[in-house]
Amino acid sequence: MPAHARNLPSLRACIAHLEGEAAHAREVLPFGVDALDRRLPQGGLALGCLHEVAGGGNGAVDGAAAACFAAGIAARLPGQVLWCVTEADLFAPGLEQAGLPPDRVIHVEAGDDRSVLASMEEGLRHGALAAVVGDVAHLSMTASRRLHLAAKGTGTMGIALRRWRRQADASDFGQPTAAMTRWRISVLPSAPLPVPGVGRARWLIELIRARAGECMDMELEACDGSGHLGLPADVADRPAAAAGGQHAFG
Repeated sequence: MPAHARNLPSLRACIAHLEGEAAHAREVLPFGVDALDRRLPQGGLALGCLHEVAGGGNGAVDGAAAACFAAGIAARLPGQVLWCVTEADLFAPGLEQAGLPPDRVIHVEAGDDRSVLASMEEGLRHGALAAVVGDVAHLSMTASRRLHLAAKGTGTMGIALRRWRRQADASDFGQPTAAMTRWRISVLPSAPLPVPGVGRARWLIELIRARAGECMDMELEACDGSGHLGLPADVADRPAAAAGGQHAFG
């Protein structure tokens, strides 16, 4: 047998190890909203992968909603969450309202995107965290690929929270990355109540890229104290085609 043929199995095993396929089967975290989960491969958000979340066009308001969306995902995973930021502007009470209390969050104020990405990668490679969230304005294909491979190697979920200090920088979100899914969250008016008060917040949730899944948009109620999204009654009563728009495959 030629030498290269004898080395082929070990080469394949090495590649599988580097990509994390040998150590971790693909598991998912369902949102618990059937209309959303059925658009995702295997019925949920893949663990051991990198995902991207950004706010819509309403600046800091939508950016805060995106952060709470990410917090709700992390809240439904058991264990500590590493959250890396460039500035100390993370609002802990808001994260707690989305189900992620302060005693579960390890904060890292890294100072710039490069340091945030390095901290994220280190956290993902650690392997003992529920999730790693990083607040970054710019995310290149190379950097996202490193994060995705680190997440696959340990089975830890990575979330790149795309927030921009200048609106002009938001165009970076259109550049391709290695993320498994890409989400955009926008704030909507809450439903009117029969009595004075403010109803549960609503979001327009856009899944604008899903590898091997469907892209869509849907109106949902914001994360509750357990990190779960809600399907508004008036949306649930709509025909399926109107309740969640369906687009091309990601």
